[in-house]
Amino acid sequence: MTLTQLRTFLAVVETGSVKDAAKRLVVTESAVSASLVALQRSLGLRLVRPAGRGLELTEPGETYARYVRHALGLLQSGHVAAAGEADPEGGDLRIAAVTPAGEQLLPRFLHGFRQAHPRARIDLRIGNRRQVHELLDHREADLLVGGRPPKGRSVLAVRRNELVVVTPEGGAAPGEPWETRKRWLRGQTWLLREPGSGTRATTDVLLDALNISPPTLTIGSNAAIREAVIAGLGVSLMSRDAVARDLGSGTLAVQETPGTPLRRDWHLVAHPDGVPATAALFVRYLLSRGEFTELRSE
Repeated sequence: MTLTQLRTFLAVVETGSVKDAAKRLVVTESAVSASLVALQRSLGLRLVRPAGRGLELTEPGETYARYVRHALGLLQSGHVAAAGEADPEGGDLRIAAVTPAGEQLLPRFLHGFRQAHPRARIDLRIGNRRQVHELLDHREADLLVGGRPPKGRSVLAVRRNELVVVTPEGGAAPGEPWETRKRWLRGQTWLLREPGSGTRATTDVLLDALNISPPTLTIGSNAAIREAVIAGLGVSLMSRDAVARDLGSGTLAVQETPGTPLRRDWHLVAHPDGVPATAALFVRYLLSRGEFTELRSE
């Protein structure tokens, strides 16, 4: 097997077809097909099979794909780390972030970092909690900004964050009795992130604690939810960081609700085996400007 065959196989896995994999790799479809055939022959395994107009993984293929993704990510991570050691100022910053942080928090930090380190190359990936932790697991990102991470991660720093119930301007009056506000909230459409999102899971827990079952609408983007609340489509549980400007201008309001605000700090996370030099520059940038607080072990 060769690296080209492995990269071709992974492209087929991620796109679902020879045609789309060829477009991604900028090669011919016949080259992709030949690479797949050669890889399967060298392994003595059938990794893919026809499915409609595309291809799907066999069970051995699913298992092999996980290892290939990890292996290629590790190789790329090694290249990033080595190049960063040679030239930290001109290296790669590969960072993943959950949607609220990636859309509303990190752009400002990255702008300041680029001003301080203009030659650094930045790759920001945004997704839900499961997706971004997969990027870190497979060494496709060197840093992650999200909620509390699972075990096996190295937490470098934290930033205070609160989740609050956000409503359009002119929601239920704060001075009204809770039962009145509860009836109002029960009648509102609650805008939710997709399953797999940490905020979605937290919202489900909050609604259960409030003992309300309001109508819901799933929207897969935090920015879209923010716009939907502003437009009057409903209410949502959101990071105060993500809507700070709207709260300041009065476009949105916080609805005081039992159990909120919920403390859900942002965590700056890395692999326990170290941070590449360019990513370390970004960590120092955040700490030096007070955006995050270094987590020190007792």
